[in-house]
Amino acid sequence: MALYIVTDSAADLPNDIIKEFNLDVLPLSVTINDEDYLDGVTIDNKELMDKMRAGATPKTSQVTYSSFTGLFEKYVKHGDSVIYLALAANLSGTFNAANIAKEELLEEYPNLDITLIDTKCVSMGLGMVVYKALVMLRDNATKEEIIRMAKLNSENMEHIFTVDDLEYLFRGGRISRAAALVGGLLGIKPILEVTNDGTLAPIEKARGRKNSIKRIAEIVGERGKNLDGQIIGISHGDDMEAVEFLIECLKDSYGCKEFIVNSIGSVVGAHAGPGTLAVFFSK
Repeated sequence: MALYIVTDSAADLPNDIIKEFNLDVLPLSVTINDEDYLDGVTIDNKELMDKMRAGATPKTSQVTYSSFTGLFEKYVKHGDSVIYLALAANLSGTFNAANIAKEELLEEYPNLDITLIDTKCVSMGLGMVVYKALVMLRDNATKEEIIRMAKLNSENMEHIFTVDDLEYLFRGGRISRAAALVGGLLGIKPILEVTNDGTLAPIEKARGRKNSIKRIAEIVGERGKNLDGQIIGISHGDDMEAVEFLIECLKDSYGCKEFIVNSIGSVVGAHAGPGTLAVFFSK
């Protein structure tokens, strides 16, 4: 009996890591102008960002329970064990769909061994939890050890991000039209976080793009621990220049050495839009 780790496309992991660990990633769905896409499969970040710049307002949908049933059954019919590390349940119905699939499979496979974990994380925050679990699995850790550390890593994962254009938060219903207009005129860049219960919350506001990135770096220093020995996750909405500036700030201020960088997928990208910049680290 083998042990496998699976996740969903909200993890925003780079393709080289997915291929290296032969990781199964279940895609969420994105609807743009009445056309459906699979996140990371039939639409990539650049195409999503371009469509949003052209005026599209994408909507995301959870992974269906039938998709979970198909993937889980592939493993359990051979007696294999599965850990599913999930996108925050407070941000999507995906975790609930996984539970429905598990309950359905229990009728046919009463001895199935599937552990579902609501990481309360999103984007590379989830990706970092998954990556650390994959490394433990490769190093022959037990299922119990991986579960314990995945829960601990989830509880200690910080998600700090900013957006470059408030228009996309308005389109997604996150702020009012007046707030978007005033913020745009004043160059206001909100700094937000994913809280411990897996919901989005504002931290503060900064004036100007560079100031918002500098402030994010300061928050990393205020909240992070042993930053020079951590792998730092960074995701972005088609803005490598901002990524490079943030990396420079983190290296200069805290001696950070290792980074995993990738574009944001549809889960965050559909709401935050082009220019989103997020950093993920352990507190």
